[in-house]
Amino acid sequence: MMILMVFYFYCFFGFLLHLLWFKLTSVCLPHRSRYISPFSEMETFLKIGSMYQIVPVAPGEQQMAGGPGGSPLKKKLSHEGRPLVMASMLGCVLVLAAVVAWCYYSVSLRKTQLFKIALLDLNKDGFIIHNQAGAVVFTMAFRSGTLDVDSCSKEGDILSCTQSDSGKLNFFIQTVRPKDTVICYRVRWEELQNKHLVEHVMAYNDSHWYGGAETATQYWPIRFQGEEEPQPFIASDVYSNRNAFGGILERYWLSSNATAIKINDSVPFHLGWSEKNRTLRFQARYQDSPFRPLERQQTFPELSYRVCVGSDVTSIHKYMVRRYFTKPIKVPSADLFKKPVWSTWAIYKTAVTQEKLLRYAADITRHGFNCSHLELDDRYTADYGEFDFDPQKFPNASGMFDKLREGGFQVTLWTHPFINYDSINFGAAVEKELFVREPGGELPALVRWWNGIGGILDFTNPDAREWYSSNLHMLKSRYGVTSFKFDAGETSYLPRQFSTLGPLSNPSTFTRRYTEMAIPFMEHAELRVGYQSQNISCFFRIIDRDSVWGYELGLKSIIPTVLTIGILGYQFVLPDMIGGNAYPNHTAGGLNGLPDRELYIRWLELSAFMPAMQFSIPPWAYDNEVVKIAQKFTGLHETLVAPKVLELAHVVLDTGDPIIRPLWWIANDDEAAYKIDSQFLIGDDLMVAPVLEPGKQERDIYLPAGRWKSYKGEHYDKGPMYLTDYPVDLDEIAFFTRVL
Repeated sequence: MMILMVFYFYCFFGFLLHLLWFKLTSVCLPHRSRYISPFSEMETFLKIGSMYQIVPVAPGEQQMAGGPGGSPLKKKLSHEGRPLVMASMLGCVLVLAAVVAWCYYSVSLRKTQLFKIALLDLNKDGFIIHNQAGAVVFTMAFRSGTLDVDSCSKEGDILSCTQSDSGKLNFFIQTVRPKDTVICYRVRWEELQNKHLVEHVMAYNDSHWYGGAETATQYWPIRFQGEEEPQPFIASDVYSNRNAFGGILERYWLSSNATAIKINDSVPFHLGWSEKNRTLRFQARYQDSPFRPLERQQTFPELSYRVCVGSDVTSIHKYMVRRYFTKPIKVPSADLFKKPVWSTWAIYKTAVTQEKLLRYAADITRHGFNCSHLELDDRYTADYGEFDFDPQKFPNASGMFDKLREGGFQVTLWTHPFINYDSINFGAAVEKELFVREPGGELPALVRWWNGIGGILDFTNPDAREWYSSNLHMLKSRYGVTSFKFDAGETSYLPRQFSTLGPLSNPSTFTRRYTEMAIPFMEHAELRVGYQSQNISCFFRIIDRDSVWGYELGLKSIIPTVLTIGILGYQFVLPDMIGGNAYPNHTAGGLNGLPDRELYIRWLELSAFMPAMQFSIPPWAYDNEVVKIAQKFTGLHETLVAPKVLELAHVVLDTGDPIIRPLWWIANDDEAAYKIDSQFLIGDDLMVAPVLEPGKQERDIYLPAGRWKSYKGEHYDKGPMYLTDYPVDLDEIAFFTRVL
């Protein structure tokens, strides 16, 4: 297009030159009746000159010849040559203008080429990425500064700049093509002068986004609400702080337009958003932040990340998981997949005793239920931070364990990283310097958690790790404890100002170190936090649920949460206790403090199609009908769900692919599949559609393209389609098998 414009430019000015010559000759040489080109005119001029002989003039005659009258020939030549000179001068000016225009175009063309790299277009304010079809699939704006484009250069697959509007920087975008169907861009903006932060803003681009973190109010796809300034992206307890990021999180997001972004681990990363502008704000800063630069490292912030674009959302996610996430090294105990976990927490809270535990176990057996293990939760010790049984509540702990083993029960114990100041172990931990300390490094930093005030063990300290681990092993060997439920571990429980033996530039590394404590016990272990912990081969429990129906820690939040942490690489998921935790003021309906009966049944049905089931409030707390429904679905879980989940669990070791999958996993080109948050797949061919609304015995069900067979034996061959008001009785859950 530009070349054609330059060609037309030359043609246009050539035409003007000829037109001007015609006008001049018409006016100055009226006796000429036809058009004479400049070349013909010059030829005529030369012929006239050859007809005359130049005669020497005497000195006296020179003045006459050159006087006012002048020679008639000279007058004629002067008169006729003037338009030629004027045209020549104008032609030179026009040619010069054309040359300048061409030079400007060449420079602009080089700049345009410079700011393009593969399918990415860069300008001073940000960049956009296209897919192979030419559509814009990713947009990032530079909010904290703009590039000085004159400082930019391109060498091979790297485009770099050295200046911004605020000073020196190290900026580059590098193209990487790891495979034919994937193209990635490494982006780095590093300030080299004193600047407080770097911020880039990512637009949604009318696509659906997934990933990031577990949250209290969980939606699928992500639905950020309101306007939020960037906050530290660290593991937090979202039960106590419902506006924070959850205990399981990764710096990874995935888009329905086959685009993914992974923020580098070295970035002091803060995340904000704007519902109005439909943007996510990625910010790097050390000021007013729990992130700290490493020793001998400058405090200038750096924001670096990788954006990858693929052919479809499933394939790009598979690439990102294989490239950036570790994978479990083994599958947890098969019993956990087949049989329910039974916990004392929701039914007894901290009032659990030896007598209650033995009675609970006997009731499980009497009502005909299986048990993978019995989980003895808070509080079996006299004080928090101790590692033996309270003799008042458990007068014969050894005998209790013997009876439980005789009944076929394995037992796990609740544990946590805190030692309260009134515990007998507090002084010993201070003396051995096992705690996270105050910034000065001498005194332990006291923290407040949900069971009091105390110190928190420094898991960057090998001595603290060894001390904690040895106490767990002592419980295991003394009583035959099978494993442990590792509670807490969120970075939010660290004090605002602290020091650790090992440097913590990223506070979430503390969460990673805590999860490593589960490795020796991981066949039956349970964690509720995770950061770069996908290789810890145990079950990860989603945060405590309230006994309510909604999206805020209620029944409706379970599928979005399980799908989200599955996208983050955590596939062995424990969806918390059936019916929720029955906390006061956080429980819907029900009698005697129990969750609503219908809620409990629908929760039970959903849990039967999750990788593992966990009871605490027992079915017999309601009535015989609930017991029968529970027996039906624990049996269905063991015979239908568990074999398939176990098969997929072994595949996870190689691929990291989710066990519980969104509908778009098999329907990449189906816009409806990207928005469904109340259905899910187990693998690629078992689809589940639970009832999640109170008072309903029907629901709308979406069937992606393909042939499907319902649990009732119905066949559907014309997908995709909606089944409107599909009947689902109270003792049923709708599920469909894809027929190949």
